[in-house]
Formats: sequence, structure tokens, C-alpha cells
Amino acid sequence: MAKSEAPQYLVVGHLNKAHGTKGEIFVWPLTDHPESTFAPGVVLYLGDAKGELPTDPGTVSIEASRAYRRGFLVRFEGVHDRRSGDHLLGSYVLRAMEQIEELEEGETFYHDLLGMEVVTVDGQLLGEVIEIYELKPADLLEIRGPEKDFMIPYIAEMIQSVDVSENRIVLDPPPGLLEV
Repeated sequence: MAKSEAPQYLVVGHLNKAHGTKGEIFVWPLTDHPESTFAPGVVLYLGDAKGELPTDPGTVSIEASRAYRRGFLVRFEGVHDRRSGDHLLGSYVLRAMEQIEELEEGETFYHDLLGMEVVTVDGQLLGEVIEIYELKPADLLEIRGPEKDFMIPYIAEMIQSVDVSENRIVLDPPPGLLEV
């Protein structure tokens, strides 16, 4: 898998269902910064049911939002009753990359991990990252190797370094993990 260019837009949420009678929509956040992403005045792009941006994407502007359970209740401009937002339900919302918050030291976008070469601290090539699974208690990297594939927990105790510029992850797996 060759390294692709950084995306222009990132998926930041899913518009799940209508809530109440005043046009609020429950948004399942898919970002580490939901408070600033779903703030009044923010403009989001409407993706399709697969999270892809159409050729001529529509936009929605957030009029009001509030935290609710494990997500946010958002009211978009022009949506003021339960039925007027029905056409939005099931869509993903995206945010322009230049509007995404800067990463903290040591943070990496998951899309940057895709296609990275993975080696052990002693230099053994394991393969490249082909998928990331967001699970509890730890996310998993699926690594396609020349001889076999691996599922490696993406945890600080195992990941020694992630170098986006070098397109490389160095890990220190515990004994026996690579034999599973």
C-alpha cells in the first residue's frame, strides 16, 4: 500500500437520529475534539452513508449544540423541527483539514498510520499497516507481512516510536506475541 496524500476533509461525526421536536439531531462524535467540532458557528460538510464526500457536497452550519449521553445534540441552521432534518439522518459529517486542531506532541492521525512500515526494535520487518480497529481496551493495528499478518495492540507499552516523515513504526512486542 503506497502512502497517499493527506485528506482534505476528515470524518468527525455521524448524524444518527432526530431528538425531540425542535430540530435537534443526535450526533455520534468521531473526533478527539468534539467540543470545538460541534460548536455553534462551525460549518461541516455532508458526506454520504459511507463517510465519503460527494463531488458537490452540501454543508450544514451549527446553530446550537449540547453534550448528551455519549454524543451531542446539534441543531443546524434551517432545521427547526423534527421532520426538517430527516434528509440529514444517516449521513456522516466532515470537517476541512485546515480547521482541525493541531495535534499534541506524540499524537498521530490514524490515516497517517495506514501504509506505514512496521519493524521491531531489533530490525525485523513485520509488514505494513493496512487497517486500524478502534476497540476497547486498546486499538489494534492490522499489519500485512510478507509471510503472515499480525494484529498488534496500539499501546504505549509496545509502540516505541511512530515517525510519520520516515513512514515507520517501531515496536517492542512481548515474547510470544508474533508467534500467535
